[in-house]
Amino acid sequence: MAAAAADSGAVVLPCTRVGEGAHHVIAVHGWFADRRAFSPVCDVLDRVTFSYAVPDLRGYGEARGTPGAWTTSEAAGDILALADALGWERFSLVGHSMGGAVIQRVLLAAPLRVRRMVGIAPVPASGVPLEGERWELFAGAAQRPAARRAIIDLSTGGRRPDAWLDLMVERSLECSDPAAFRAWLDSWALEDFHEDVRGSQVPVRLVVGEGDPTLSAEVVRTTWLKWYAAAELVELPAAGHYPMDETPLETVRAVEDFLRADGDGGTADGDDRTSLDGTAVGTGGTAGGASTGAAADDVRTDGTPGTDSRAATDSTCAGPSPDGTNDGRDGAAGGRGAR
Repeated sequence: MAAAAADSGAVVLPCTRVGEGAHHVIAVHGWFADRRAFSPVCDVLDRVTFSYAVPDLRGYGEARGTPGAWTTSEAAGDILALADALGWERFSLVGHSMGGAVIQRVLLAAPLRVRRMVGIAPVPASGVPLEGERWELFAGAAQRPAARRAIIDLSTGGRRPDAWLDLMVERSLECSDPAAFRAWLDSWALEDFHEDVRGSQVPVRLVVGEGDPTLSAEVVRTTWLKWYAAAELVELPAAGHYPMDETPLETVRAVEDFLRADGDGGTADGDDRTSLDGTAVGTGGTAGGASTGAAADDVRTDGTPGTDSRAATDSTCAGPSPDGTNDGRDGAAGGRGAR
């Protein structure tokens, strides 16, 4: 259960900590998963440069029983409460799928605290248009395991093994509260706040799989890349909507290479800050951190994993799973969860 924060309404979310680096990063899971969505990549994160906090949102995992409105705006307050509890004044954000909408809400609530953002198959600030039968499919997923399976299969191009699809559904059902799951859909799919983020100067990288038909590279080009002045796109050829499961090494490189470009990890709470409209308020450097190129760039990877001398120094990704056991480092008791 999440702990109440000092300010009214927000709660301090339960989380797993990974790494001891000076660059703080909060990674937010998507609709079908709890924090174990990031389990497939935990062993290969750079724990020297970065300190990761990976929380369970309300309605999921250890916070499954935490009441609330189950909206992206509410989640932003909870993420900030977590950062406060950790003593993190500034941090970068990573969000998968629905988590992409959540991290944008965090940016709007506290623009001076966000160093960089990475969206992995991210929901844009305009929501996701789901109409007719597709809306019925998504809306019915709270109560129908077959609908969840169909969504996962659709979003990965119909090319993943049956056993993996079944595992993703099983994990999703196990970690999520049905009422919260259904309420989250209305928030991330229907809410449109893109005018609020338009013109933001925060450096952003969008990582998408070529096999994702819903949150595709084209969707990113017509949304994120139009609204964020310092945004770039990376496509992963072998991935669909779940790059952490489908292409974990390539996903880590896409995320951490971008984060590391901000002063090569920088200091925990450096003072090179920028407001949402790009006004510099720090004492030096570039507004919002170093840029990796012109705004709205497309960067296509060949999917070849590289090596990094700064790879994780600890082979475990420990933290309590929803049933109180250790998450572990593989797909066993605390392994991979659906999104």
